[in-house]
Amino acid sequence: MTTSETARSQQELLGLLRDLPFFKLLGLEFVEAEPGRSITRISMRPDLAQPAGLMHGGVIASLIDTGTAYALLLREEIQDTLRDGGSLVTVDLRVKYLRPVADGIITCEARVIRMGRQIIHTDAVVTNEAGAEVARGDAIYTTAGTLSTSS
Repeated sequence: MTTSETARSQQELLGLLRDLPFFKLLGLEFVEAEPGRSITRISMRPDLAQPAGLMHGGVIASLIDTGTAYALLLREEIQDTLRDGGSLVTVDLRVKYLRPVADGIITCEARVIRMGRQIIHTDAVVTNEAGAEVARGDAIYTTAGTLSTSS
């Protein structure tokens, strides 16, 4: 794939992600990315709060899951797998919540740590606007053939 084809493919992927209803619901922003690394963010809003008024942990977990997947999706070998009918699926997601988020913007920097033939390890750090860590996470993905939704 040429450099211009890769750039076009990345822009098409970004367009698809931005249009996903769940990401729109969260207000997820795709800030920056390159193969193996991404930066995404979410602004706190009242509808993202849990009963105490703090950002719901599921929002932060979704930010980590999306950020790590985005870093992966930009890798050429993952795009080749998807083009060939394969899939990329989260098999484990762990989040360590370090600080509550009451307002402002949180930013997730995600990266690919190790790519095996079928298992991929990623990690992420989520910070607030002051640069303090609010969460850390890691996700494990698998690449496999086409998915079957039947049991």
